[in-house]
Amino acid sequence: MDNLKKIVVVLLFVSILFVPALYSQIKVDVETGAVFSGYNDVRIPGDSGTLFSLSEELQADSEFFYRIRLFYDFNPRHHLGVLFAPLSINSTGQLDHDLVFFGETFPAQTPLTTTWMFNSYRLIYRYDFLRREKLELGIGFTAKIRDALIRVEGNGLEAEKTNVGFVPILHFRAKWWLSDRLALLLDGDALAAPQGRAEDVLAALMLQVNDHIEFKAGYRLLEGGADNDEVYNFALVHYASFGAVVSF
Repeated sequence: MDNLKKIVVVLLFVSILFVPALYSQIKVDVETGAVFSGYNDVRIPGDSGTLFSLSEELQADSEFFYRIRLFYDFNPRHHLGVLFAPLSINSTGQLDHDLVFFGETFPAQTPLTTTWMFNSYRLIYRYDFLRREKLELGIGFTAKIRDALIRVEGNGLEAEKTNVGFVPILHFRAKWWLSDRLALLLDGDALAAPQGRAEDVLAALMLQVNDHIEFKAGYRLLEGGADNDEVYNFALVHYASFGAVVSF
């Protein structure tokens, strides 16, 4: 994953240095705020581990988050973007039963520290099929690479399950202008399949300051998971989101 991040950074750097004509077609979307864990149920291995909750049986910390997305507009209707969205939530506590997790057994009442990481790297294409004065609607596809990890530690014992995989997802966007400067935005990626599901959706108010800067504030939901012999994990994460979109 480090190589992937380096490639993205180099491509963006080269574009900015050597293709000045693209400045008017690039948008930088930065998002930050607080993230809170909803349900987060885990069983590893998926067919023989102990089912437990990282947020109900343990105490999940609220965390700071950030996301960076860059979009290149080929024209008003065609858009290509990349997203870097790291996410990590820690939990602590004790279980009143033994925990079998990825080949390790943690006895009941062991003080546990867990890490649930779900980093996301995405390549996004969107086509705006409707562009009116007050309403914009677009749909497209997202090629997502997930870099996931679940770690459990306690009393000198440690077990860790990692997973890196590719997931194709549908992308959508709706922007409804309430006034000349204020808009309601619904933007996200979502898909469900027999192997699992994934939803990452933002509902926000957008305030246009000028032709180059928009501020946004809203609620983001991240939900999904997988159920197979290797991993069972379904999680819901809430975001209090604030950010800005800068157009060059």
